[in-house]
Amino acid sequence: MLEPSHFQFSVDNQIASINLLGAERKNPLTFESYAELRDFFRELVYVDDIDAVVFGSNQGNFCSGGDVHDIIGPLVKMNMKELLRFTRMTGDLVKAMINCGKPIISAVDGICVGAGAIIAMASDLRIATPEARTAFLFTRVGLAGCDMGACAILPRLIGQGRCAELLYTGRAMSADEGAAWGFYNSIVESTELQSAATQLATRIAAGPNFGHMITKTMLAQEWSMSIEQAIEAEAQAQAICMQTGDFERAYTAFVNNEKPAFEGF
Repeated sequence: MLEPSHFQFSVDNQIASINLLGAERKNPLTFESYAELRDFFRELVYVDDIDAVVFGSNQGNFCSGGDVHDIIGPLVKMNMKELLRFTRMTGDLVKAMINCGKPIISAVDGICVGAGAIIAMASDLRIATPEARTAFLFTRVGLAGCDMGACAILPRLIGQGRCAELLYTGRAMSADEGAAWGFYNSIVESTELQSAATQLATRIAAGPNFGHMITKTMLAQEWSMSIEQAIEAEAQAQAICMQTGDFERAYTAFVNNEKPAFEGF
């Protein structure tokens, strides 16, 4: 049983919904919520009754990043060993999201900055409202833009030049820019955000979920492969998927002119 206490969590029809707490501060991350999110996504790989995750906004904002008082203040007093322990933990959250085996959809409204922008970046799909403002503002607090995998993942989403501009300047990317650049998959009104994300998650969860897990795995692993290695890895992955019941169910449904009912194995 997944029972987090430092963020809102619910499951309905195989879809897990997550919302950060602290709406009055635009839903910041704390040491506790960082660690609990990391542990949640690590555990998710072993959970059979969740097929997709919607990481939503809370009262008009997604996430304001690390809390100034709960995180930034203590960090300036830490030694190098303690700081490295923290930065590795935050990176472990991204690794856990990438390796959880479930598609993650971020539903972004309002402020989405710092580590909040990283969470959106590390998701598989992103939906935003016109009010979404996304900023990788690490340089604005005297740090480097290379935080939690940003220099590796963000260029693959929006291109090297656009990524460099955002990471060097720390400026906010508008929702329209994010959609035009490929960061956001779609823009919807704030009143439709949660339902649009849930509808997309429901559509994905109705599909061949073992196949979705393989797709997510290969999307991550093929970054470091040559083309020949990727083609061979995909050949092996697809052969594994052809042994699942969902592959046979799809064939039987097609022959009978029916819609396949996938069962995830």
